[in-house]
Amino acid sequence: MTSIDTETKRKLREMGAVALLEALEAQDEDLTMGMSFDERLRLVVDEAHSVFNHAKIEGLIRRAGLRYPAADLRQLDRVDERGLDRNVIAQLGTCSFIERGQNVVFQGFTGSGKSYLGCALAKRACQHRIRAHYIRMPDLEEAWAQALD
Repeated sequence: MTSIDTETKRKLREMGAVALLEALEAQDEDLTMGMSFDERLRLVVDEAHSVFNHAKIEGLIRRAGLRYPAADLRQLDRVDERGLDRNVIAQLGTCSFIERGQNVVFQGFTGSGKSYLGCALAKRACQHRIRAHYIRMPDLEEAWAQALD
């Protein structure tokens, strides 16, 4: 564990660099003994950046209001039975339709997995650091009507 004085810790916390501080404190002296300052700094920054990215993505997912926050495009059940094309799902997973300004609409019978698929796609967008928002069609229609009034 790297020894950092109290004042330096306070300053790092004040700057909002808690992840950097935690990464510094977690460094094992024995493992980093032979490393140069640059190598140790790179390890600390990589760890802090990883924590930052994870927190950013988790925040985006939470704010998206997903009905199924654990939904995952890689874990879709019965893709073939539901008439879904794996290539289309893979293409949607790249989120390139967002960059092109295109919309995606799912339609199907009750219980066919539309909400789950929408949540999985929204979660993938969040993982690409794109803001998403889950809303059911009846709720969207109601919000639209209220906005027009």
